[in-house]
Amino acid sequence: MEKKNGLTKFLAIAGSVLVWFPILAPVVLAFTSLIANGKFLLDYLMPAELFPSILLGGALLIWAAIRARRRRKLIGWSIASAVVFLFGAQGLAVLTGLASGENAATGWRIAVVFGGLMLFILSVIVIGVGGVLLIRDLYKASQPAV
Repeated sequence: MEKKNGLTKFLAIAGSVLVWFPILAPVVLAFTSLIANGKFLLDYLMPAELFPSILLGGALLIWAAIRARRRRKLIGWSIASAVVFLFGAQGLAVLTGLASGENAATGWRIAVVFGGLMLFILSVIVIGVGGVLLIRDLYKASQPAV
């Protein structure tokens, strides 16, 4: 039996907010900087720095998805891929010498590390979309038929 009560909805909403925050915060702050200073300053590392928020939000979303028996694979695989891509990008930064400053942040080394970071951010966006779809499913299923 699917559980679509208030706890499941709360878990889905809280998880979605926690997942989307590290994606939306740098964009909002960049546009705020653009308006205030005339410079568009986007901190593209902020989602990685706020990974604990993503991990907690992902845990709440997977809990809600398991309770509702919906979107489990989408959310679960996206969380797993985000973890792999983040730690993979960090590992590549160490292996290529970018993390220590041994090598200059140019050429193929930076492209490989940024590629991993972009795949991480894309995975986080997919987690957030899964959360929004789960919320939609929960509220659509709880409405009485007309």
